[in-house]
Amino acid sequence: MKGSCVLAGLGVLFCFVSASAANAPAVEPAPCSVFRQKVLSDCRPVMVYSFVDSVDHADTSVRNSSVLGEAFSALATLQNHYFEPINGTWPTSIDWTGAVVQTVISGMLTSMSKSLKLEEERNYNWTQKEKLVSSIFAQITHSFFGQNAVGILDEAYDDVLWVVLGWLEAVKFVGLHSDGHYPGSEQECLHVPIQLGAALNTISWHGSNWVCSFAQRARAFWDFATNGWDTKLCQGGMIWNPRLVPYKNAITNELWIAASISMHEFFPQDKFNKTWASAKGFPDNDPVYLAAAVEGYKWLKDVNMTNDQGLYFDGYHVDMRKAGNAKCDQPDKMVYTYNQGVILTGQRGLFAATGSPSYLEEGHQLIQNVINATGWDLRKNIPVDDIRDPNHGQLPPWRGIGRYGIMEENCDATGTCSQDAQTFKGIFFHHLTTFCAPIAPSGLTANMAIHAREFGAVQAAHDQACNAYVKWVKHNVDAALETRDKAGRYGMWWGAGIFHHVEPTDAVSQPWPNVTDYRNRGTPRDATWGLNVTWEPGRKSAIAACQDLMVTPDPSKRGGVSLTSGAISQVSLGAPHERAGDPNDRGRGRTVETQAGGLALLRAYWELSQR
Repeated sequence: MKGSCVLAGLGVLFCFVSASAANAPAVEPAPCSVFRQKVLSDCRPVMVYSFVDSVDHADTSVRNSSVLGEAFSALATLQNHYFEPINGTWPTSIDWTGAVVQTVISGMLTSMSKSLKLEEERNYNWTQKEKLVSSIFAQITHSFFGQNAVGILDEAYDDVLWVVLGWLEAVKFVGLHSDGHYPGSEQECLHVPIQLGAALNTISWHGSNWVCSFAQRARAFWDFATNGWDTKLCQGGMIWNPRLVPYKNAITNELWIAASISMHEFFPQDKFNKTWASAKGFPDNDPVYLAAAVEGYKWLKDVNMTNDQGLYFDGYHVDMRKAGNAKCDQPDKMVYTYNQGVILTGQRGLFAATGSPSYLEEGHQLIQNVINATGWDLRKNIPVDDIRDPNHGQLPPWRGIGRYGIMEENCDATGTCSQDAQTFKGIFFHHLTTFCAPIAPSGLTANMAIHAREFGAVQAAHDQACNAYVKWVKHNVDAALETRDKAGRYGMWWGAGIFHHVEPTDAVSQPWPNVTDYRNRGTPRDATWGLNVTWEPGRKSAIAACQDLMVTPDPSKRGGVSLTSGAISQVSLGAPHERAGDPNDRGRGRTVETQAGGLALLRAYWELSQR
C-alpha cells in the first residue's frame, strides 16, 4: 500500500491510499450455456405506457423538476414504438445495438428505483410504483430469451462484450432495487399476520430470481471474449474481429476493461447459490477479473490511442509490409463519440477496486477533453462560438467531436449515419452517468484501508468536477428535445433544431491523416484493412471477396450500406414519418438507437443534477 497524489483537472488535489491489484493466471474459457425461447409471432398485444400525465413535445427546455418525467416519456416511447413484447426483441435493432438498448433501459430502471425511493414521502400508492418498475423489468427478462445469444458468439469481440455489460447492468439494478425497497426490517409496517410476516422476511424482490441467469450469460460471454486477448501482436490488447486483418481498436479494449472490472464488482460469485457457483468453477473472490482490467488498462495507456485533443481515436493496424513486424504502428485516427465513453465505466470500477485516484483523475480529464472538443467553455459554461454572429447561415466550426457545445458524430450533419453510429452518443452518456455516480466507502473493495480525510478530499473533488458538467449536459438535453417528432421520437442530429437557417450538407473533414470512417462506410479493400475480406455496418459477419460481385441495394435492410463491385457506398434510408425540411428525417431517420440515445442523455442529466 502506498499513497498517491495527482492534480485534478479542476485544480483540486486528489490524495488517497491506493492498493495494488493481485496478479492472476489466465482463465480458461468455460462452456457456454445459452437458451432461446420459441414464441408465436402472429400475436402482438398492445403495450401502451404513459409515465406522465402529459408531455408537451414542443417544450424546448427542460427544468430539473421535469427532467425525470421527460426521461419516463422517452422510455415509454422507446418501448411502445420499438419493443416487440411477444418475441422479446427490439426487432429493428441488430444484435449489438439491441444489447446496448437493453443496457440503457436497465440503467434507467436503476434511476427509476432511486427516484421512487426519493418520492416515498409523497402520497403515491406503492403498488402502482412497483407495477411501473416491474412491467419494464418484465420486458428486460423477456429480452433475455429474445437475444440472439448463439449468433452473437460468431461475431466480433466487441459485440460479445456489449452483452456482458448489458446483463451486469441488469444485475446491478436488481441488487439496488431489492436492497432499497425490500429490506426485511421494513416488513413490520405491513401489518400482516405474524406467520406471513415471517415468510416475507425470508424472500427478496422477485427480480432476484433472475440474477443467476443474467450472471451466467455475462460470465459465459466474458469467458468467450478471453479468446480475443492477444500477446503476439502489439504486446497485448484485444483483437477487434478474428475474421479480418488484425486490428486493435479502442472500443474492444475499453469494453474488455469495463466488462472485466464490472464482473469483479457485480458478478454475484457464491453469495446467491454456493452449490451452483462451485459446479461452474467460480472461486471465491476471483482476482482474474481485476487482473484482466488492470492489465487491459495499462496496455491501452501504453499503446497511446489518443490524439492531440486528448480524444481516443479508433485504433491501430500492424503494418504487414514490414517483415516480422508485430507492433501497433499504423494508427487509424477516426474519432467516434463512444470511444470516449466506455472507458469511463472501466476507470470508475478500477478506482473502486484499487483505491487509486489516478483512475478518477484520468476519467475526468477525458470528460473535460470531450466537452472542450464539442465547442463548450467549461469555465464560463457557454459555447465558445456565437451562432448569432455575422457568419450566421453556416454551421458553427467543427471542434473535434461536435460544435456549439453539442456532441455530434461526423455523419450527423450529412444524415449519413449508419445503424452503428446512431448508437454511439447514447453509449457515451450512459457511461458518463456511471462514472459520475457519487462515491462512498461502501462502494470500495472490502477490507481496504481508508484514510478518512484523504477519502473526503477525493469525494469533494469528484463531486465538484461532475457538478461542473451539468450545464453542458443540459445544453445537450435542450438541443435533443428539439429533435422530437409529434410521437416523441428523438432524432440523431441533436443540433438540427438549433441550427435552423443553415444548409447541413458539408461533411466534416478530419484534420488527421490515416482516417477511415468504417463504422459508417465499412472497411475498404486495401493493403491496410485487407484485400480479401471486408466488413460493413449492420452486418453480422465479414464479407469474403467472392461475395462482392454485385449486391442490389435494398433500403429495407438494416445495415444502410450496399456493396457494388468492391466499393462500399452509403444508402439513404427513408423513414415512415418523413417530413419535408426536417434534417433528422434523412438517412435512417429516427430509430430505436436514436431513441435510446435520447433516453441515456436525459438520464445522465437527471442523475448529475441530483448531486
